[in-house]
Amino acid sequence: MTGVIGQGVSRVDGPAKVTGSAQYSGEIALPDLAYAEIVGAGVASGRITSIDIARAERAEGVAGILTHRNMPKVNNVPLLPSLIGGPAPGETFFPMQDDVIHYAGQPVAIVVADTLERAQHAATLVQVSYAQTPSVTTIDQGRADAYEPEKLFAGLLPAQERRGNIEDGFAAADLRIDASFRYAANHHNPMEALTTTAVWDGDQLTLYDSCQGIKAVQLTVAALLGLSPSNIRVLTHYVGGSFGAKSMVWPNVTLAALAAQYVRRPVRLAVTRGQMFTSCGHREEQEQNIQLGASREGKLTAIRHHKISITSQFDDWAEPAYGVASKLYASPSFEGMHRLVAGNTMTPTFTRAPGESLGVFTLECAMDELASELGIDPIELRLRNITDVDPATGNSWSSHGLRECYERGAHRFGWAGRNPQPRSERDGNWLIGTGMATAGFPVPLVMHTQRARARVYSDGTAIMQTATQEFGTGMATVMAQVAADGLGLDLHNVRFELGDTDLPTAASPVGSSGAMMIGGAVHNAAIALRDQLIGLAVGDSQSPLHGADPGRIVATGGRIMLADDAGTAETYSSLMRRHFMTDAEAIGSWDPPSLDTPLGLLTFGAQFARIAVDADLGIIRVRQMTGAFAPGRVLNPMTARSQLMGGMLWGMGQALLEGTHMDTNLGRWANASLGDYLLPVNADAPDIDVELIEVEDNVVGPLGVKGVGEIGQVGSAAAIANAVHHATGYRVRELPIAVEHLLEHQAPRISVPRQLALAVDRGHVRIPVAGRRADRAEPRELIRAEDKIDGCGVLLKAGDSFCAGDRHDVVALGDQPRERHLCRGRADLGCHCLDLSDDA
Repeated sequence: MTGVIGQGVSRVDGPAKVTGSAQYSGEIALPDLAYAEIVGAGVASGRITSIDIARAERAEGVAGILTHRNMPKVNNVPLLPSLIGGPAPGETFFPMQDDVIHYAGQPVAIVVADTLERAQHAATLVQVSYAQTPSVTTIDQGRADAYEPEKLFAGLLPAQERRGNIEDGFAAADLRIDASFRYAANHHNPMEALTTTAVWDGDQLTLYDSCQGIKAVQLTVAALLGLSPSNIRVLTHYVGGSFGAKSMVWPNVTLAALAAQYVRRPVRLAVTRGQMFTSCGHREEQEQNIQLGASREGKLTAIRHHKISITSQFDDWAEPAYGVASKLYASPSFEGMHRLVAGNTMTPTFTRAPGESLGVFTLECAMDELASELGIDPIELRLRNITDVDPATGNSWSSHGLRECYERGAHRFGWAGRNPQPRSERDGNWLIGTGMATAGFPVPLVMHTQRARARVYSDGTAIMQTATQEFGTGMATVMAQVAADGLGLDLHNVRFELGDTDLPTAASPVGSSGAMMIGGAVHNAAIALRDQLIGLAVGDSQSPLHGADPGRIVATGGRIMLADDAGTAETYSSLMRRHFMTDAEAIGSWDPPSLDTPLGLLTFGAQFARIAVDADLGIIRVRQMTGAFAPGRVLNPMTARSQLMGGMLWGMGQALLEGTHMDTNLGRWANASLGDYLLPVNADAPDIDVELIEVEDNVVGPLGVKGVGEIGQVGSAAAIANAVHHATGYRVRELPIAVEHLLEHQAPRISVPRQLALAVDRGHVRIPVAGRRADRAEPRELIRAEDKIDGCGVLLKAGDSFCAGDRHDVVALGDQPRERHLCRGRADLGCHCLDLSDDA
């Protein structure tokens, strides 16, 4: 072992990317390459009555046009997640098999030409007429016909879950929280859109595809076209981001292959940015309702969590709202339920932290509200309900660390001494708020056997190979570290080769599982080859290790030796050359633990946010984010922090900016462009602090890794929403949080200067000009009694003065005091906002 695991190693693919030498799937140079352009349906529901391609066919450079009239028929392939390791179409529907329109943007024609510009022009000449029928594209349109599916998430999860007696749980509660949330749809927008280059050589197909799983692409296209996987090779050198858009295999890949077959030349199909909104799924529009029952001491007695969302007409798909949310806290009773609306959209899909980002948001906003109602610190409330076992099974967690996440995250953030009262902190005209939330993400074990090949050369270098891909997570860097550590070589002598389906099989590294499953195979391959060479040395009479106990031999720096005797060292090179070996290799495999492993499997974390809200405009600025996470063993803290930071920023975007909205008149997305689909930019990014808490986990694999890809987003938006409440008193019930939400909540406000004299006169308040008596204020200085004064003060009789922000006793209205006011804040915490009335 070299100890290279745990080092913050810079990415090995970094130089190629920043110098521009990295070749992406849309940059592969091929002779006689043609370009394909998709023509999307202009309506959301109906049938094609005519399609006129005559003008397009006559356009210069056009090589061919495919429609439902001449598109080859494909096989039906069930929808299963790519993590399983088999065919993984993004939806069971395949376009251009008939004249039926299921959703706007659905491909109805493919135009192929000798240049991209000619293909784009010819696509505009295709004339399609429709017999349009009414569409359902939102929950509200289809709510009356919502149904309860038996299964969801590609049939892997039940649509309902219950434990304990939910009614008894609520009956035992002293306090009940009931909150409903609306969430806009989200779309993937990685830097590189879906891009496929297809090349046929006889019956052999090569695909250069921008994807998250090259084996999934190979197997899906083979299944759809009825080919053997041995006839298809998929190559992916660099991928410009994925986040779920490329975790499944969408029709564009197979359409590119069919177009190349039709025109008998290589074809490149690059989905446009606008088409990304109708080509690779999305996080569905959804509503969630949560009800919490709790004792006065803050112990949960019941959780009810229901969700309704819109799916396609052909797949029962929904993000699982409570997969993690049902397990974060101890509660004797739980009820979860999903309902679906069959609509005219494509099938939704995995979007970063699918299910957990919004399911945990719902739970954590409700927990913050419960803490406020009980007067308990939000962290303390969570600690009172923390569970050391999986509430669904009673099994202990394979590893935990949540308490440490709360403690260390709160310390780094500066949570101690926080005033819980909303609107209690200001910075000029900015209202300051802080919030926190728990994070959790499942550890999936549904994949099959993963394999890797290790090869050491007689010059002391090595290569590790497996059929995975680098899509921005640092896979190539981290796996090189794992290989170097297992082989006992210096990192610069190890190369990790990936991106080719001819290499040993690996499933798509989705669901934050890449480090766990690919790392397990790479580690085992390295150990197998190391042990092979150690065995060779032990049996070699010329080796200083001849006859030694293999269990006492270690490998480091390209040498093998007894752990307690460096004088027995021998290099791999000398050993192999003595045996006339140019190289040695071994295949390593890793199988996940059984699905019925008697342990709970979650990754835990805690998120903190500090925000500022403009008191007049409602503009929100995030000033600080802190996340503490316990992902098992950390292979590379540099890439791990980068992944977590990216997730936290995505959570910020989800909270404040990202939302796709449906034009129900047209049945299509109203903001399907990066000009209208808002994303955070560098100027929006706050100070971000990531704390990694390593916890030992002997269940998830030989490296003890649980993954960091998505947990960074879970809880991030909730911490921001809870901070918004702390700053303003407004409880967030919709994402993204819009300025108009806060403006509706905040009636017109007047900032009160310090030491300001007020006078009450016929239901109005006079603000005196400096140096004048209050009762002689000009009429233009009158403020209506309905207005609210921002700050804390006591409105007494004419001429009395106060300091904004002073604390004072609150007098109940019913007591008929001589000097009274209406307090909008909590009486036990001091008055922070005053409503003036005529009899004030």
